[in-house]
Amino acid sequence: MTILGIGGLLNDPAAAILKDGRLVAAVEEKKLARHHRPGELPEAAIAECLRAAGVEPEQVDCVAVVRPLARGPETALHLELRSEFPASQIVVVEHHAAHAASAYYASPYEQATVLTLDRAGDFRCGSRWRASGNSLQVERELYYPDSLGELYGRVTELLGFDPNADEHKVQWLSAFGDDSLSGIFEEIITFANGDWPRLDRTYFDAERVGSGGFSSRFYRKLGTEDRAPVPENRRAALARALQSAIEKTVLTMAGSGENLALAGGLALNVLLVAALERSGQWKNVFVQPAAGNAGTALGAVLHAWHNVYGHTERCGLGDFCLGPSYTAEEIKQVLENCKLRFRYLLTTGELIDTAVRELNDLKIVAWMHGRMEFGARALGNRSILASPLNLYSTENLNIYIKRREPFRKFAASVPEELASKYFEVGPNARFLTTVGRVRPQHRKTFESAILAGDMIRVHTVSREDNPLYWQLLHAMGEAAGLPVLYNTSFNLFGDPLVCTPRDAVRSFYSSGIDSMFVGNFLLEK
Repeated sequence: MTILGIGGLLNDPAAAILKDGRLVAAVEEKKLARHHRPGELPEAAIAECLRAAGVEPEQVDCVAVVRPLARGPETALHLELRSEFPASQIVVVEHHAAHAASAYYASPYEQATVLTLDRAGDFRCGSRWRASGNSLQVERELYYPDSLGELYGRVTELLGFDPNADEHKVQWLSAFGDDSLSGIFEEIITFANGDWPRLDRTYFDAERVGSGGFSSRFYRKLGTEDRAPVPENRRAALARALQSAIEKTVLTMAGSGENLALAGGLALNVLLVAALERSGQWKNVFVQPAAGNAGTALGAVLHAWHNVYGHTERCGLGDFCLGPSYTAEEIKQVLENCKLRFRYLLTTGELIDTAVRELNDLKIVAWMHGRMEFGARALGNRSILASPLNLYSTENLNIYIKRREPFRKFAASVPEELASKYFEVGPNARFLTTVGRVRPQHRKTFESAILAGDMIRVHTVSREDNPLYWQLLHAMGEAAGLPVLYNTSFNLFGDPLVCTPRDAVRSFYSSGIDSMFVGNFLLEK
């Protein structure tokens, strides 16, 4: 049985394929085609998923597509799907049902509470579900415009970032704020109907375009002149006040119990996830790593597998590296076409040894191997790496390579079995969906990556998930005494994660990266 899932048609489209109960491919359209018109099918992502699964369109048994479907008439899209996949059953999945399916069926739980939160999707912006076996039942729903995601987007714009794109910047900025504006959002987020919020719309002005559309009442509460920019010395405090209010609200919405599973765009907020983990309200917390709109493609195939066809066997997410990979011949052809000088490293041992030498020489290294990761986070296949022993690594990464704000820190990758020596972190660190704490005796070593207090982004790497990257980390431990590397996504200038060897070459020569390993090929500047 082959099930194709399509999600995010209006924003961040993606496709996924489940073949005989195994998730074999998932990829976002923007990483392949780099452009997309809202409402169109993600043709490049679909084609790549079919190629990875080794099936033709007429061999697809089911196409599960997630609402919202299109800005225009949905009939045309339905006819297009029927034409492209003539033997398929077409299944339409509601947006938050897809989010819930992606969280629960990908989790290790047989029973759970599922919480989905985003800006808006099919009029809903949040829902809480009771999950057991194959059943997902809605308990509570939150409707637009009482959207926590929208509020986060408004503050994102108020702080001068791009809404619906840069909310993660506000999250990281919040880690460096004080409590001087604590409580500023308490009157905006009310609980008139019990444990679920309602936003006081008098703090917004629909006629104001830009800066989040806040009303004069909000500026009075903020203590600034009407429509004045947020003073530089209060930006982090405002971000902290928002983050704290969102965390308290979601903790109330989630309730308490044994198992909690999360999805929806707000679940991409790793500080929120960490707050849920540490609250004591839940014994276990699981986050679907591609929690935003792209991840609904996963929810679509899992919904069809469990609810349409009635299968009880869980599929799992595997290593979450579900995109394209490239052969040595394909890589070589690109390098030669670009007239580049390169070395080919004959063995894995030579590859690892050479990379360790580069990193121990305090160089910044691009690392592209195997299949591309699904979602926004690099898990060791499309990464930029640096040694924590390089005192200037984070400064160089932010200023000369990523060209981004200094408050945005990098993840520390560490072998799973050694993580507890350096950090306190839970199972969600496997996919970089939470933050951990650095142990006091190692705080000085990781000082440049610490967010606030002792918080740090941690990526635990298992031998099963990523054997090559795991080997590299252990080799760094043997050579330098520290089996940890700083890891950030291999992309520049706000572009998606690099996918192809040509993408990698373009980013390498447009940045201050010192050397690049693409498969067994080494390029140096």
